[in-house]
Amino acid sequence: MSTTIDTSVLSTLNHSATAAARQSAELRDSFMTMLTTQLKNQNPLDPMDNAEMTSQLAQINTVSGIEELNRTLELISTQIEASGMLEAASLIGKGVLVPGDRVLLDHDADGVPASTPFGIELAGPADNLAVSIIDAGGQVVNRYELGAVDAGMETFTWDGLNSQGAAAAPGAYRVQVEALQGDKAVEISTFNYALVGGVVPVGDKGGFLLDLGAIYGQVEFGAVKQIL
Repeated sequence: MSTTIDTSVLSTLNHSATAAARQSAELRDSFMTMLTTQLKNQNPLDPMDNAEMTSQLAQINTVSGIEELNRTLELISTQIEASGMLEAASLIGKGVLVPGDRVLLDHDADGVPASTPFGIELAGPADNLAVSIIDAGGQVVNRYELGAVDAGMETFTWDGLNSQGAAAAPGAYRVQVEALQGDKAVEISTFNYALVGGVVPVGDKGGFLLDLGAIYGQVEFGAVKQIL
């Protein structure tokens, strides 16, 4: 699969930085022209006060300092955007875990089931973690009691078998998770597997989304929990 990365976001950032620098330079030139005109047309018998001239020169220096600061901040911002774009582009063709509860099951040439992995994140430790695989009709295909688990992220892969030990039919399934610490439920987040197909720029102000295909759509780069 051939994927083209649109770099229009970086071009827009560079154009904005150039326009801002040009505007600042024009403002500084106008300020200097005004001061020069004042000096040329001042009354020799009543010349410009030194304090006033010093004040205007200080204002010019302030404008120049602000311009330099703005250029530095714009350069940093551009570099951050470019770095993020390159980092996101490096994910093209790789599998990631993003928020969701979907599991896809298929069979190989020998009829052996193979499913996409999924992730579970627990806000705290649990005495017992139970994972149920639900089919499109809402029926429980299989249920796994995984025992005690620590807080944090864990990655699992379904063996593709139903509760009778036979291979489940290929298709899309849903993961349902229960975690208890004593008699209290533990907060859970689930993540499903997706393949990154491209990087999509968003708007004129920068930013981008990861294209995960027709099933999962587009998500923010920050939504990626794990790279597999």
